[in-house]
Parts: sequence; structure tokens; C-alpha cells
Amino acid sequence: MPKWGFLKELGIPRREFVIVFILLFNVFTWYYMMLMMIGSVVNDPSAVLVLRAVFYATAVFSALIGSIASDKIKRLRFLYFWMALGVATSLLPAFTENASLTQTSVMVLLFGVSFGLGMPSCLAYFADSTLVENRGRVSGIVLLAANVSVLPLVILLGTSSLTINSVILAIWRTWGLLLFALLKPQEKISAPRRLTSFATIFQNRSFVLYFIPWFIFCLIDVFEKSLLRGFVEVEFHRLILTIEPLLASLAALVGGIFCDTIGRKKVVIYGFVSLGIAYAVIGIAPNFRGSWYLYLLIDGVAAGILWVLFILIVWGDLAQQNPSEKYYMVGNIPFLITDVLFLLLTALSGAVPAYAAFSLASFFLFLAVLPLMYAPETLPEKKIELRRLRGYIEQAKKVREKYLGKNETED
Repeated sequence: MPKWGFLKELGIPRREFVIVFILLFNVFTWYYMMLMMIGSVVNDPSAVLVLRAVFYATAVFSALIGSIASDKIKRLRFLYFWMALGVATSLLPAFTENASLTQTSVMVLLFGVSFGLGMPSCLAYFADSTLVENRGRVSGIVLLAANVSVLPLVILLGTSSLTINSVILAIWRTWGLLLFALLKPQEKISAPRRLTSFATIFQNRSFVLYFIPWFIFCLIDVFEKSLLRGFVEVEFHRLILTIEPLLASLAALVGGIFCDTIGRKKVVIYGFVSLGIAYAVIGIAPNFRGSWYLYLLIDGVAAGILWVLFILIVWGDLAQQNPSEKYYMVGNIPFLITDVLFLLLTALSGAVPAYAAFSLASFFLFLAVLPLMYAPETLPEKKIELRRLRGYIEQAKKVREKYLGKNETED
């Protein structure tokens, strides 16, 4: 297979793929590094949770402002400004080594602004640069690469001082900006399109039918994570924190491929049902060790599938020919507010017995499938049939070649 040959199957030119990959890979890894930095500026775990809540709350508000501003500012100009802002804010930790909690909170607030402000435009650029029938595969590749890179980046930041880490963070954001600029991306909006309001989005029945299950999943996920910390052994909790991200990374790639092959709706339903079964098994047999390993496996796989589908794919599908900045902004709110919810739900977690909580979570996950039963498939049916037909043709070619080769050998 020639180098870059897989891009022909993705239906995206080499240069466009590199631009999209750099844009998303750089911001996702930079996001993980920022979270690491937030955890290292203070020693109190409770203060870290509060700072992360501030980060996400600010990111949501900034994303709202950014999605509104995208109607008036050219997308590429806005993306350049956003990435340059990220370079500047990355240097802030160097000046907060002995800062007060108030000064640190201001730094985290600026982190949230520099992350959230341009994310809707970033994801909208990705959606406009990929074909709907191949968006899942590209999304899976990007998330896999970003998640696999987290471990060496965390090790790098964990062995350096706050000042050096700040410089590393700024350099990391800078190379993304420079490569993005050197590749000379083009505006993807060639003609004025109908502006989309937030009211219009929530009046979109398809959007609501996908948004409700996603919101339920994020609520349940963060609630169960708050329970696990005090419910399972420390060693098993560490195992979960280590294994689940790896499983989720691989599942993101496989889930992205299946999203392009059998459609988004089937994949997300399978994800919710399998996760509901895992929680049900824990509720029924909490003392059986095998049920916890089943939970670990299914939770990691389901998380990866749902992340790639709801963070990168489905909102761009639903926007269709309209600007997708607001779709991505609203669609990703459940994911962005998870740490804010973690603080609230941790206080409530003690009021619900752990075993009952898992059974309750299973019930709500199965309940979340109901809206999906009425949701439309966002991948056009013609694209699914065309890919299926191509698969049959490829299979027929292989059978023919094998048959002809066998006959030539016999002759």
C-alpha cells in the first residue's frame, strides 16, 4: 500500500487531513496538559476540584461567546487569534509559582477562556473539512492519537518545575499554530449560509433526541465515578484509571469506523445498552469480582464510542449545510460541565447506597435509549448502502482472484 494511501478511502486530500489532524490533535493534547497543570499549581485535592470546575464553567461561557462571534468574524482569522491566545495564556503558570488561590483562580479562568473560545469554530472547521460518510474514521484517528500521547506528556510535565512546564505548554501550542499557518488552510465557508440561532437548534427534533441521551450519560458517568472512589479498593480504582483510557482510545477508533459503516444510531444504541448491562450486573452481583472486570471493559469501550460520536461526529451531521459552531457548542455542554457536576453529585453520592446507585444507573441508561429509538440516522442511507455495495464488490473480486489463481495452478 502506498504511503498515505488510506486517505483515498477516507475521501480527504492529504493536505486537508494533515491540517485537520494538527488542529484537533494539538488542541486536545494541550487541553490534557492544561488539566495536568491545574492539578499541579495547588496541593489541596479539594482546591483542584474547585479550580477544574472554574475552568470548565469558564470554557462553556467562552464557547457560547465564541459561537456567537463566529457569525461576524471570518473563521480562519478567529482560529489564528484563538491559538495565539492559547500561547499567551500557557505562559501564565510561570508567574503563579507562589501565587495565592485567588491569583491561581484568575489563571485558571483565563485557561478556560483560551480553551473554550475557539472550540466551536475548531470543530466546525473539522466538520466542513470532512465528508459525512468518513467523519467517524477521521474522528477516531484523531482521538486515538491524542489519548495515546497523554501518557508521555504527563510524564514529561510530572518531572519538571512549574516554570518549565509553562514554557513546554506554550511551545506545544505554538507548534500547532505555526504548522497550521504554514499549511495555509482555506476558508471552508465559500458562500453566506443561513445563520443558526440557539432557539432553532432546540427546535430541531433530531438534535433533542440525541442530546437527551448524551446528557443522561454524562450525568450517570460522573455520578458513578464519584461513587467508585469510595466504594472499590484503591488498587482497583487505580486499575480503572489506567486501563479505561486505553480501552476508550481504541474503542474511539473502532467506534468511528463502525459509525461510518453501519450508521451512528446503531452504534450509540449498542453503546448505551451494553453500558446498561454492565451497571445491571454490578447491581445484581456486586461481590463477584468478575462483574467488576466486566464493568471495567464495557465502561471503557462504551465511553470511547460515545465520546467520539457525541464530541466530534453527530453535531456536525445534524448541522448539515448550516454553520455548525452553535451545534457543537450546545452539544458539548454535557461533557464540559462534568467536573462542575462532580462537585455537586459527590455531596449527594453518600445519600444513595452504592449497589442501588448502579441499578438505578442501569435503569436510566436503558431509559436513555428510548429517545434514540425515535431519532433519525444522521448518516445518509445512500452512503451506508454504497459502502455495503463496495464491500460486496471487493469481496467478489477477492473470490474471483482466488478462483482464477486456483485454476491457473491446476492448469
